[in-house]
Amino acid sequence: MKRPTQKDVALRAGVSRSTVSYVLNDQQANLKVPISEETRQRVWQAIAELGYEPDARAQSLRRGNTNIVGVIIPVIQNPFFWQILSGISDALQDAGYSLHLSLNPQNSQQGANSIRELKRHRVDGFILLAGVKHLLPGLTHYLRQSGQPVVEITATEAEFDHVIHGYSNGTRELMAHLIELGHQKIGFIYGVTQEAQGFDRLHVYRQMLQEYGLPSNGSYEVHCGDQLEDAYQAAYTLLSRPDRPTALMVINDLLAIAVMRAAGDLGLTIPGDISVGGFDDIEFANYIMPRLTTVSGKAENSGRDAVHMLLRRIEQPDLPRQVMRTEVQLIVRESTGQVP
Repeated sequence: MKRPTQKDVALRAGVSRSTVSYVLNDQQANLKVPISEETRQRVWQAIAELGYEPDARAQSLRRGNTNIVGVIIPVIQNPFFWQILSGISDALQDAGYSLHLSLNPQNSQQGANSIRELKRHRVDGFILLAGVKHLLPGLTHYLRQSGQPVVEITATEAEFDHVIHGYSNGTRELMAHLIELGHQKIGFIYGVTQEAQGFDRLHVYRQMLQEYGLPSNGSYEVHCGDQLEDAYQAAYTLLSRPDRPTALMVINDLLAIAVMRAAGDLGLTIPGDISVGGFDDIEFANYIMPRLTTVSGKAENSGRDAVHMLLRRIEQPDLPRQVMRTEVQLIVRESTGQVP
């Protein structure tokens, strides 16, 4: 069936098309002859009978905005990003906005396609999740040229408005926790696509090894890819050494699960033989066996904060740069224990 139009509504209600438009947009302040309540009710009844829905694209062109926010995420495999996305989605819905989701590509050709796709979709602003800029350098240039409001969720300072979702303090807490348990040989499984992605954690790890006079020659620091198999192989190799570490810090909870699998396949118990700690506090962390000690970044809160920051920027374009820091929290569970 043909989609009903404002003209159809006007015919059904016995009014002019402009009257339908005035009723829909509640524009009566400047009318010479106000629309009567009886006429308004006829229009709304006709709308209900026909099942008329306003064209969102046409409305956005008239208003000059879309009530859509573009959200760009680096990967879809890690549940941590979906937690942030959940906070973003909830806050946008509360404000009457919807989101257009874009997955960050993994190569330059896909990157160019991604930017073209972003240009095709009119949005009122952008939210960038952690690490996107490092994976798609051309994106920053495009966003800068677009003039659209941008908010980043990032581990470090940024040129746009940003929510700092950094783990420096949490890394210090996790390292102190492991050291208090007697661990001196502490390894780090550093699984990232780009070195800069988790440097806030790597820097503190190296710093604390030096502060406490622990082995810091890099022999227990293993760099690998960001896939589960990458972390599994890295941990399997490291834990197969005769001088293996007694504790492992892992760049995120998802990869920590792969590390725990590698330990189990080597016949090692957690935390009896090896302690494991991660970051992000994804939902799985509290349901695997043993439950994972982790640093919670309160991801959903970061998503909500980013939305509120973006909406302020849309309403007040001349605001000074906005910066907000997310609190982190060490959650000690069952995967860490006394040094064997």
